[in-house]
Order: sequence, then C-alpha cells, then structure tokens
Amino acid sequence: MRHTVRVELGRRSYDVTIGAGVQSEVVSLLGQPGSVLVVSDANVAPLYAEQLMERFASAGWNARLAIQPAGEVAKSLREIEKLYDALIDMKADRQTIVVAVGGGVVGDAAGFAAASYARGLPFVQVPTTLLAAVDSSVGGKVGVNHPAAKNIIGAFHQPRAVFIDTDTLATLPSREFSAGMAEVVKYGMILDAEFFDWMERSIAGVMERIPDQVAHIIERSCQLKAHVVERDEYETTGLRAVLNFGHTFGHAYEALSNYGTLLHGEAVSIGMVDAALLARELGRIPEEVVSRLEALLKACHLPTKLPAEMSLDAKQVIETMRLDKKSVAGKLRFILPTKIGHVESVRDVPEELVKKILARHG
Repeated sequence: MRHTVRVELGRRSYDVTIGAGVQSEVVSLLGQPGSVLVVSDANVAPLYAEQLMERFASAGWNARLAIQPAGEVAKSLREIEKLYDALIDMKADRQTIVVAVGGGVVGDAAGFAAASYARGLPFVQVPTTLLAAVDSSVGGKVGVNHPAAKNIIGAFHQPRAVFIDTDTLATLPSREFSAGMAEVVKYGMILDAEFFDWMERSIAGVMERIPDQVAHIIERSCQLKAHVVERDEYETTGLRAVLNFGHTFGHAYEALSNYGTLLHGEAVSIGMVDAALLARELGRIPEEVVSRLEALLKACHLPTKLPAEMSLDAKQVIETMRLDKKSVAGKLRFILPTKIGHVESVRDVPEELVKKILARHG
C-alpha cells in the first residue's frame, strides 16, 4: 500500500511517497535520463545506494556514487568539498540531480551541496532511517555542523521529491529506530494530542515494527511536518520554531559531546524532558504532562537523562545554547509545552532556572 503526503509550496511543491519497495520506483518517477549524483555513506551504500545507482545507469543516466564516512563527521565543510569535487568531475550542470540515500546526516550534507553548487541543483531524498523519514527529509532544511554548534551553516532547499521505503526500516538497528521515535513523539507533543494518545496505546506494536503501524507514524509525522512547513517555510513567522521542541537542550548536548556520544534522537529525547521540566517549573504544565512524556519515551527505549559518563558544565551548556538559531541577541528562547499537543516560544527564561534543570544530570 502506498501513502502520499503532498507538501504544498507553490512551484516548489512536492510529494512524499511512503510504502514498501518504493525505492524501486525512484528512477522511473524522475523522468527522462539525465545526470545524477547518488550520495550515501559507508554503511548504507552497499545496502541500497549501489543498487539504486545501477538502476540509474541501466536506465541510461550518467550516474555517479559518492560515499561519505558514516556519522556526523560527514556534516563538515571538508566532506562537502569532496561532494563538490565529485560534481565537478562529472561535469554537473543545473539539471544534475543530487539523490541522498541514507539517514539525516546524508540528507543534510547532500542537500547542502545541492543547494550551494552552481547556486542550486535539484535534490531528491531517499531516507533509510526512521528519523530521516519523519523529520529531516521533509521541509528543505539542509546544512552542516561547526565545532561550536550543530547545523549553524545551512540553507533552505526543498527537495524535488521524497521516497520513503518502509522495507529499509526492517534492517534498521534498534537504537536507530528508537532514535527516530523521539521525533515522532515530538509531533504528538507539539501539534497533535490525539496522535500522542494513539502512540501511548499502540507503542508496543510500533516498537515491534508492525508494518501498518510504522507506516501510520511516518505518514502522520510527515503530514504534521508539511502542515508547519507550508505555513512558515523560511521560519519568518515563528510557527516553524515549534518543530525545535527539545532541540535547544539537545543540540547543545550533541555539540558538547563532539557529536559522538548521543544519537540526535537520543539528545532530543533528553532535551524534551528538560524542556517539559522547565515548563513545569514555570507553571505552564502540570506534573502529569512530564510523567506521560517520560513514560512514552521510555517505552520507545529512549534515554530521558544524560548518561553518567557525560559530565557537562551548566555554564558551558548555556553558552552553547546561545548559539541556537532561536536565540536573539544572545537571549535564550525555548519551545515549551502548555499541554500535550501545544507548545509556545518562550523568551527570557531565567538562567538560574535553566541551571536548575541542568543540575538533574549530575
């Protein structure tokens, strides 16, 4: 069964196609043969990207494969330069399509290369992780990290299409699947209380990867993401900022651990609990909301607190959070819940209160 989510952005509109085996349709759905750079990483390339490149070549495309190192190291300007080299080597022009096959790191890096080479190449997302499927592959945010801050260098560059093959999730390691669930839980917390309720009832089947339930969480997450992106594509109204619930804390944890200790979804999971606790301290939510959030995250096998080996200085965490893209003139802003299904942007949160939340990590 196929599910299609339309992202309505005028001439930049595109479809997100969800279903088993959709990778086999990518080549035919992209139309007449041309030039294509398939970008993947060392883990995913032998599983999916090499086969997809062969399909392009068999269909008459000028197809090349660029393999990045696995992990956040690929989201660096040094690695992006290698993608530019590959595009130059194949004599890419503005009709050359960049196809990202992999997780969120591959999508962000390949998308940034596509956005910046020749001032913009067409771009297609083929996510192979749950996290990329429900979050980073939709919405057009692409970019790389700086040692001081995550995703601080980037662009808005919408894909031409997104193909989510649910078959690829069957081989996804359990830790990676759980990391993706953090973003799924986030959508329920920020936009859809009924979806959150459904997850509470159905989480056992989701974690067992029952196909129709996995397809449902992907489809609903993409619908919610599309709803926000359509109304605030370039983060000019503030609506799109709600998608960063848990990310102010989470991005700081990732940066200060050199992007190695925590997966992105794990950092967001911990960050969502921190944000909920901060909201409780400010009198914005009752304890019940915090408890329900923690319980659902734990049912997804996600951490709700920093691991013991991560000893972070509160002052350093706060200084890193000042680099967050939601901050204005160095003033911290947090996305905080008022109830399950609704969040708001909150400015000028007292630093002492933030330090109090950080102190729970020891």
